[in-house]
Amino acid sequence: MSSEIALRVVSSLAEVSRDGWDAVANPGWRLPAGGRLASSGDETPPAPYNPFVGHDFLHALEESGCAVARSGWLGQHLLMDGPDGTLAAAVPVWLKGHSQGEYVFDHGWADAFERAGGSYYPKLQVSVPFTPATGPRLLAGSGEGTEIRRAALAQGLVALACRHGVSSVHATFLLDADAETLEARGFLGRTDQQFHWTNHGYGSYEDFLGELASRKRKALRKERREALSDDITIEWVTGADLTEAHWDAFHAFYMDTGARKWGRPYLNRRFFSAISATMADRILLVMARRGGRWIAGALNFIGSDTLYGRNWGCIEDHPFLHFEVCYHQAIDFAIAHGLSRVEAGAQGDHKLARGYLPVTTRSAHWIADRGFRTAVADYLVRERRAVDAQAEILTEMGPFRRSAE
Repeated sequence: MSSEIALRVVSSLAEVSRDGWDAVANPGWRLPAGGRLASSGDETPPAPYNPFVGHDFLHALEESGCAVARSGWLGQHLLMDGPDGTLAAAVPVWLKGHSQGEYVFDHGWADAFERAGGSYYPKLQVSVPFTPATGPRLLAGSGEGTEIRRAALAQGLVALACRHGVSSVHATFLLDADAETLEARGFLGRTDQQFHWTNHGYGSYEDFLGELASRKRKALRKERREALSDDITIEWVTGADLTEAHWDAFHAFYMDTGARKWGRPYLNRRFFSAISATMADRILLVMARRGGRWIAGALNFIGSDTLYGRNWGCIEDHPFLHFEVCYHQAIDFAIAHGLSRVEAGAQGDHKLARGYLPVTTRSAHWIADRGFRTAVADYLVRERRAVDAQAEILTEMGPFRRSAE
């Protein structure tokens, strides 16, 4: 690592002050514990607020035991101190012995490298565990020297990989600036696809429907009616209204659906209480009730301009309820609160018909072995073409009216 810029590693966010971390992760934003988000000064913050890279969220993952060594996530967070001893930049980094909970899939790479006689694990992962949401990863604060700090962090990741003797470093769900910094220093760029909804200044859900083709518009109106046809009601719960009873119910939904879909849900009950204690005003639970009890729910996080849909679960199956709770209600909330978009998480072509269009996501990968790096680089060229072609096709298939209609 550079003799001029000193970098150090800590194994837990508990070793870093909340204010110090948040100053480089979300510069310009003031985040009173459990309180409402606000700018920290008269000037507009340099970037939108992202809830997932904040100290509250990452520390909750560690404190609850979800992202710790015994679950395969050993913190190796990279820190850069300024001349005055305060934190100047940081990267959330994990030493991992598996590829679970990442959502940028490299299992095929691991298998190929192992078959060739290499050891793919352990590896370094730059990410927010269990969270496929784009955001800053090279947390370099703002102002003079930002690019220098970002470049030093990128170099520090390679140095950390060499120190540990790992096969690779993987930085996922990157902002363009971070991706470009990493690629300029030997990381291989990779693209993938998610589905996001964009708010074009709508005043209501009906305004949004007005931009859809007539057949699609009628289908969504019918879908929303049928989703609530069994005397189901929907509640938005956020801030001080969140109670442990809500989290008990949501955890039951999450565990039941997660166990059936994935076999091993990543988040535990302690995590939900932890985030509720520190960031309640940045959380939206969409809860469905029938016959006096909650039967389904979706967990969302509120950024300064984006609603992030994260987890869903249910204990009763009703037609279209998943779409209503996760996608339509998210659009309603975004419109009501002036949010620019909804990011509905990983995968899911079914989101397209509900107005969520394909958006490219980026990751960057440093691979130590030259031969394997060459093979992966060749694969990524072909994969990128396929991702671009699919996005073009899916966009054409979207529900929005053609200009001639």
